[in-house]
Amino acid sequence: MASRVVRMLGGPLRALLVVVILALGAGSMVALSSMKTPPAQTGAAERVLRVEVVEIKAKDVPVLIRGFGEARALNVVSLSPEVSGGVIEIHPRLEQGEVIPAGELLFRVDPRDYAAARSQAEAQTAQLAAALERLAKQHAIDQGRLKTLERTRDLALKEFERLQTLLLDDEVGTQSGVDAAEMAYNQARDARDQLDQQLALYPTRVVEAENALAAAQAQLQLATTNLERTEVRAPFRARLKEVQVERGQYVRAGTPVLTLSDDSLLEIEVPVDSRDARQWLRFRGGNDGGLAWFEDVEPVECTVEWVEDAGQHAWRGLLSRVTNYDTQNRTVALAVRVDGKDALSADEGLPLVDGMFCAVSIPGKTMENVFELPRWAVTFRNEVYVAREDRLAIRPVTVVRSEGESTYVSEGLKPGEAVIVTRLVDPAPRTLLDIVREEVETDS
Repeated sequence: MASRVVRMLGGPLRALLVVVILALGAGSMVALSSMKTPPAQTGAAERVLRVEVVEIKAKDVPVLIRGFGEARALNVVSLSPEVSGGVIEIHPRLEQGEVIPAGELLFRVDPRDYAAARSQAEAQTAQLAAALERLAKQHAIDQGRLKTLERTRDLALKEFERLQTLLLDDEVGTQSGVDAAEMAYNQARDARDQLDQQLALYPTRVVEAENALAAAQAQLQLATTNLERTEVRAPFRARLKEVQVERGQYVRAGTPVLTLSDDSLLEIEVPVDSRDARQWLRFRGGNDGGLAWFEDVEPVECTVEWVEDAGQHAWRGLLSRVTNYDTQNRTVALAVRVDGKDALSADEGLPLVDGMFCAVSIPGKTMENVFELPRWAVTFRNEVYVAREDRLAIRPVTVVRSEGESTYVSEGLKPGEAVIVTRLVDPAPRTLLDIVREEVETDS
């Protein structure tokens, strides 16, 4: 409409109107601009990080080498009868789990056959002993007879020589008399020689008789032992783990029928990392035998806890030895022994028994002059964040050991420094800090 009006006006008047319209528009823009409020001018604010810190102190911390293992009785015996036969008697408490005092009868095998065998062996032994005694007496008698026969031989020789001389020199007597005297001499000499031969054989006969007697005595001892073996007694104060024998059952020698456990001494085999064993295990330095083995491990007192009742009951054990080195898992197996009297907790409650899976703490060497920090205060790159003049600094450190929720640092920090214990993710160095200080225990 306005453009149509402008076209109807003349040229000068039209130009004047355009100028007026432009002036009115410019004036309106100036008026509107004067009505606006300009934005406030502000500077860039620095970000502040709120953190908790602790002031660290160096201390000595004893190392505990921890591991797990199953408690086992050190002495477990599979008991077999040493003779065969029918079982005629058993212990009244021959049941699994019962504890039988040492020396008590567990079961008895029918002894009648073995008693008869012993009686027979006794008779044979007595017979051979009597024969040996008779042989000794006969030897003494024959030695006396030998002297008599020698005297008879000598007299017969003299008589023969006398008669022969009378006949040859004096023609006194007869040839038949001389022959009879010679025959008598020969008989006396032969009798003496035979007895002499018998005497020469006496040592051999005595040895044979002694050997026969020794064999009979051995047989008697075996028969006596077999008779004694018909009674099977507890070799120690034993807990019955397995029972496979009943009254009337026929048992064979060498066939296991009982399993006995000696719970007076338990042992726990605890595998630990070989690096822990190398760095922290305590040795006495007494391996002077030149053996390439852990024979001088120090027998330190250990703490044993049942994993299913942790913190409620604890028992005292003693490090005994290193049992083996596992090349596949790179672990060292440590044997910890628990004496029967120590297998009862201090409050006379739950006992440590065969089969319990336990956590074992073994005292090792001492970490000297280390700083204890929460595990999360040390990054995976072994760095620690430190507050210095309200600014964050990053320190590389040397980690000695991590145990539980704690990490122990030996180098890279100084006593009294404020270490940040708030969990941070890649903070920038020199970040401004809002510090909250935390009280911590410094004694081990």
